[in-house]
Amino acid sequence: MTAVLTRPDRGRVEEDPRPRYRLSSLDTKVSPYLFVAPFFVLFAAVGLFPLLYTAYVSLFDWELGADERTFIGLDNYSTLFTDGQFWNALFNTFSIFLLSSVPQVIVAVLLAALLAANLRGRTAWRMGVLLPYVASLVALAIIFGSLFGPQYGLVNDVLTTIGLPRIDWQANTFGSHVAIASMVNWRWTGYNALIVLAAMLAIPREVTEAAVVDGAGPVRRFFSITLPMLKPTIVFVIVTSTIGGLQIFTEPKLFEPAGGSGGGAEHQYQTVVLYLYQSAFQHFDLGYASAIAWTLFMIIIAVAGLNFWLTRRAVR
Repeated sequence: MTAVLTRPDRGRVEEDPRPRYRLSSLDTKVSPYLFVAPFFVLFAAVGLFPLLYTAYVSLFDWELGADERTFIGLDNYSTLFTDGQFWNALFNTFSIFLLSSVPQVIVAVLLAALLAANLRGRTAWRMGVLLPYVASLVALAIIFGSLFGPQYGLVNDVLTTIGLPRIDWQANTFGSHVAIASMVNWRWTGYNALIVLAAMLAIPREVTEAAVVDGAGPVRRFFSITLPMLKPTIVFVIVTSTIGGLQIFTEPKLFEPAGGSGGGAEHQYQTVVLYLYQSAFQHFDLGYASAIAWTLFMIIIAVAGLNFWLTRRAVR
């Protein structure tokens, strides 16, 4: 019931505002949590639970399809740290990551600066840089597989034209990393450029106009005003590129010729996620694959945190 107050001097009955205030205060405090709760419930169901369950599986000798599961503690991790194939896959992952993410971020920032200029049909240009991201990854893999073909690839034809020897891109370790990194750069550079472009267009016009009045040229304005104000966005792009680059799987898998075992004949471009896939679904060792997954998870957190710290210090 709503409490009422009777005022003897005027004979009027007024509602007590205190219960309504309490309800309004409770709604202000509780409703934000109710609005964000569906995301966290969904994340707990499809994200957090599989993550924790993978940690549980990594403590067992767990073979896919087998009835018996033996608890072995941290033996999968100790075996993993002495596994030469894992360290080779980790080296390949970091090599492809550096060859893709570093040029990708630099070109994305420069491309965003060009797209922010007063171009004719700039909407079409901005949409055009997103086409590689929209295109089918299988189609891109076929195209780049033909470009980097060992015998009749266009890249080798260009090399022979300028007097350089042909390269077997699939058998050569560094060559295969360059070819796979080219696929990653082609697909993701435009996507990151649009993210940087959105932040670049949000920079207040007054700041740029004041720099123009002070006599700053385009290059000076870019390095002294635009780049420092893009720091949060650049940090975001670098962290997301790190997370995606260290989980690369599809590109090396599709780069493998038909009938290949995965990652090349000598595992020259086998990545950690590709090794995880082979351990789980080809060798049916779910416990060992889970140990690989959790080790990669911790590596990604460490590298992403390091990139976040370095970027915040470097971009000022």
